[in-house]
Amino acid sequence: MCNLRILTAGRALLLIFLLALVFNISGGALPEPQIPFQPQSYAAPKIDDYILIDGKITDNEWLDAAWTDYFVDIEGDIKPEPYYQTKVKMLWNDYYFYIAAKLVEPHVWGTLKKRDSVIFHDNDFEVFIDPDGDTHNYYELEINALGTVWDLLLTHPYRDGGQVAIDSWDIQGLQYAVDVDGTINDPLSRDKAWYVELGIPWNVLEECAGKTPPAPGDFWRVNFSRVQWEHEIVNDQYVKKADTPEHNWVWSPQGVINMHYPEMWGYVYFFEDLPSSDGKVTGYNSEEKAKWILRQLYYKMYNFYQLYGFYTDDLEQLGFTDVNGGNFDMPPKIEVTSSMYEATITREGSNKIFHIDNLGKTWSSEK
Repeated sequence: MCNLRILTAGRALLLIFLLALVFNISGGALPEPQIPFQPQSYAAPKIDDYILIDGKITDNEWLDAAWTDYFVDIEGDIKPEPYYQTKVKMLWNDYYFYIAAKLVEPHVWGTLKKRDSVIFHDNDFEVFIDPDGDTHNYYELEINALGTVWDLLLTHPYRDGGQVAIDSWDIQGLQYAVDVDGTINDPLSRDKAWYVELGIPWNVLEECAGKTPPAPGDFWRVNFSRVQWEHEIVNDQYVKKADTPEHNWVWSPQGVINMHYPEMWGYVYFFEDLPSSDGKVTGYNSEEKAKWILRQLYYKMYNFYQLYGFYTDDLEQLGFTDVNGGNFDMPPKIEVTSSMYEATITREGSNKIFHIDNLGKTWSSEK
């Protein structure tokens, strides 16, 4: 293969474009989100009491929490809106992170009853939590209408290779319940919805958070997903339609059919006194802007390495020349070795440096 290090800039860009086109067609490229970077946000109010976890979402404390916007397709506005509504509420106290979900559903069914089964083979509700927002060391929890749970600790997204999911990890002390407005596994009845109520102990989340509970005003990266399968009724039983992919409906759209892009998850802010009645928090801080700039570089560097087997600090070769840096010193600085890289960016007039490496992990340091 040609050595890009000795090509002229113009010829190199042309070759990269042609090879990238072939690479995308072959399915080997890492997809980039096809939507603007505008994650959802939510203000979770703090409560003094405990919630009775029964799936009914009737405790008075839930009245203080607003519902999120209805879920959308995982790819965002480029796909149709989901045909059933889903929404979530959140609360917290010094001991638990509480989550309640309503999933409109005229046909409630489930098959999996053993804990740590692959729950998304049924219709399910899923929770993803990255406490420190570095896209590594995060949690996943799935539950179906039968109340069967699958919980995972992930060291990093699957895209970054190696051992990822720790399936044996359990949320010790997890409180959970499902309530069905209708019947379950009865095709002859018409149901209205099913509800999920969760109480996740802070002390279990501390492993990846470093400190729990969060301080008032802190935010964590969180997302929710609903997997919905098309079905048919055969011999008075629900059966998934063969060769029909599932729907993925989410709170904060990913822009790609993959929940394991933690950088696209929403922001959940933990407040004692809510800043708004609708549960939303506008904007995101400068650190998140810096991370997104570096993330765009990561996508391009990832695909460049897959094509050529080495990293580069040449931004023209990467096609990283038209990124809006806002009030950050551009372009990012890149240090490359034969097998890894690290890119950094600073905000104008700031002493803080933001980093990303070849495994996609982000962090910050002081000058």
